[in-house]
Amino acid sequence: MRFLLLLCFLLPLAADAQQTGKRTCRVLFLGAGAGDPEKLQLHDGAKCREVDLPRMNLSKVYDLPAGPLTLRLLESAPAEGETVDPKAPEAKVGERIGDFYLLVSPDPQNKVVPVRMQVIDASGDRFRSGQMLWYNLTPNAVGGKVGTQKLAIAARSKLVLDAPASKGGEYPVNLSFRIPGKDQPYPLCETHWSHDPAARTVLFIINEAGSRAPRILGFPDHREDSGKNP
Repeated sequence: MRFLLLLCFLLPLAADAQQTGKRTCRVLFLGAGAGDPEKLQLHDGAKCREVDLPRMNLSKVYDLPAGPLTLRLLESAPAEGETVDPKAPEAKVGERIGDFYLLVSPDPQNKVVPVRMQVIDASGDRFRSGQMLWYNLTPNAVGGKVGTQKLAIAARSKLVLDAPASKGGEYPVNLSFRIPGKDQPYPLCETHWSHDPAARTVLFIINEAGSRAPRILGFPDHREDSGKNP
């Protein structure tokens, strides 16, 4: 699946990374194809580190320095004294952003490395354990029940939803979507999901070629388990 990620509305979560001297990052490659890279070098303006580009789960946790950063993805680390190619994929990290997700997506137009990056703030003071961070990347409004919570998310928008259950275990999910220009809702899913009170969950609503109905992708984030997802 290949689609343009419309994340210019990134959630403005506040944090002061200067207090800790470092921040953490987890990476996700959303929409990757079979020929896209599985690893790249992440350059933070001072040093490089190899990062995994997982498709269906968040990467392990990577430590990054505090303060404003200009991130670039490279195929290989530059030699000592070598200038980083300014045409390489780039993303800015603001000084007051703490922990964050680095969302990678295909970009065939970039001839240096064919990807683009988006930074999603994951500061723990505003996105807490048990909560869900929803991003709707489609032209469809989506709504319904997620456990004990009511979800109503407009097209191309985002929101944080409180924990869907008071304790761990399964909870019911019943969602529908609306097609632009039509009033009636269409069923999206009626199922059960599993709640882990210790995890934060990032969810993306996306379109797929050949399907009228959107698709929901969810990625749990366990910050206390050294970046490992179950």
